[in-house]
Amino acid sequence: MDAPRQEAQPPRTYWRWSKQDFFPEPSFQSLTSYKTALSHTCFRLKDRLFDRSTDANELVELRKESENDLKKCLTWWDLIWLSFGSVVGSGIFAITGQEAHDHAGPSIVLSYAISGLSALLSVFCYTEFAVEIPVAGGSFSYLRVELGDFIAFIAAGNILLEAIVGAAGLGRSWSSYFASMIKTEPDFLRIRVNSLAEGFNLLDPIAVLVLLVANTIAMTGTRNTSVLNWVTSIFSVVVIVVIIVLGFIHSKSSNLVPFFPCGAKGVFEAAAIVYWSYTGFDMVATMAEETKRPSRDIPLGLVGSMSVITVVYCLMALALTMMQKYTEIDVNAAYSVAFEKIGIKWAKYLVSVCAIKGMTTSLLVGSLGQARYTTQIARAHMIPPWFALVHPKTGTPINATLLVTIISAIVAFFSSLDVLSSVLSFSTLFIFMLMAVALLVRRYYVKDVTPKCDLVKFIVCLFVIIGSSILITVFWNLNLRGWIGYLVAGLFWCFGTLGMELIPKQRVPKVWGVPLVPWLPSLSIGMNVFLIGSLGYVAFLRFFICSAVMVLYYLLIGLHATYDVAHQNQQKLKIEGKDNINQGPL
Repeated sequence: MDAPRQEAQPPRTYWRWSKQDFFPEPSFQSLTSYKTALSHTCFRLKDRLFDRSTDANELVELRKESENDLKKCLTWWDLIWLSFGSVVGSGIFAITGQEAHDHAGPSIVLSYAISGLSALLSVFCYTEFAVEIPVAGGSFSYLRVELGDFIAFIAAGNILLEAIVGAAGLGRSWSSYFASMIKTEPDFLRIRVNSLAEGFNLLDPIAVLVLLVANTIAMTGTRNTSVLNWVTSIFSVVVIVVIIVLGFIHSKSSNLVPFFPCGAKGVFEAAAIVYWSYTGFDMVATMAEETKRPSRDIPLGLVGSMSVITVVYCLMALALTMMQKYTEIDVNAAYSVAFEKIGIKWAKYLVSVCAIKGMTTSLLVGSLGQARYTTQIARAHMIPPWFALVHPKTGTPINATLLVTIISAIVAFFSSLDVLSSVLSFSTLFIFMLMAVALLVRRYYVKDVTPKCDLVKFIVCLFVIIGSSILITVFWNLNLRGWIGYLVAGLFWCFGTLGMELIPKQRVPKVWGVPLVPWLPSLSIGMNVFLIGSLGYVAFLRFFICSAVMVLYYLLIGLHATYDVAHQNQQKLKIEGKDNINQGPL
């Protein structure tokens, strides 16, 4: 008799809402199973703490959770303009005036140069990983492979925080510039509620509307968003050139005096905040899964565009501070107000249109990147896998996009720009620092290959690099005079990096790699730690409160979901192995 045929199951609809779609893991099937899982929290935490994913798992296995593939439709041309569109406008128009006025004065140009160098070092790290592991998860996937499950979760929480706060901040900035086109007052379109706390009492319905529109466009398709971005970005380049030229034509060298009104400390404090202006390139790294030729297109798109952007930012910052005295710069809409005050009213509208365009494309590309981060985090079951689903027609993760959109819209409605910027900068710098550490781990440590003595040497050198970076940062923030402490800490950093240089590398990049390893990643660690230390007490407090909430979520939900998935996969591999043995040779 013929074996009974199994009926083909009909394809599952994208829009589904069952408990099994959100919490399919065994630990959440009943109250009893959840209580049992909680009773094993310590054992499971120990199991997951240093468990590392693999390149193959991130590239192949996790993609199955999305049911449909993201569409490969991007080239190096798209990535260059996606990088330009995501970065230019995300901070230069929103933060430059605030930091020049409050901290750096004319030396804001040095703040941008310092942040640009640090960002470029991080770009190198991202590029090597994106070429080797071209998946939607970006830094989350890279950290999960090299630093383990728990560190990746902390990074995931900060990535989602960065996505939400970054989008909310852009929405508020968009609203400020739009209001300045109608009336000089940037808060003109906001609703003041005196009963709410300062920093949360200016309600912004325009920011909410902008976020909803931008994310709706992003959900329609990656290719559509990319074409719209590079067409409008070319217009933006022309306008930026006009802004720089007009700024220098109407500049006064007397406005550059004093160049360091708050000293070197003000330069670095501003550098930590204006780092926001460089955020966005990490979003482009998440597009690797949709890139046709990652090994060629990603290095061209990321490294090339970020080098040019750094120069553009320095020129724009210099033009602003030469055009207007730093004490008179408007902290909300700096360029628009500056041109209006020198009598070029038409330039005010040009600047505002360019700023709004830049912020709009930043929102568009940010929507793409944030959703793809969220998709990979959901694929790993650190948040419900329902958010990993890719729509079969649009080829985009609509559920993940909606998650970030709704939360960021709520935050943007209440929170002011200064509250958002410090939180965003801390999360971004923290992730970039972890990325440099992960790159060093990738080069020097391969499980079951690296000799134990070399592993111990590597760990010691890594701790010396991080420790000396923290020590220099502490000396700086304590305002210690004299050079001996800095010299000793700097020598420790050099010795730690040199010691790592003498350890044999265990992995060589196949296509594109960061040059001068371990020196450039070590420098990236030092610069990111130093910039984090320049953010101030409030940023640290907000960061640790957010991290505490993340850890609580992990212990209650994320830990048990990922533990179940990992052990289900191990069991599946064992069964497949037994089947292969039982089948024997054909």
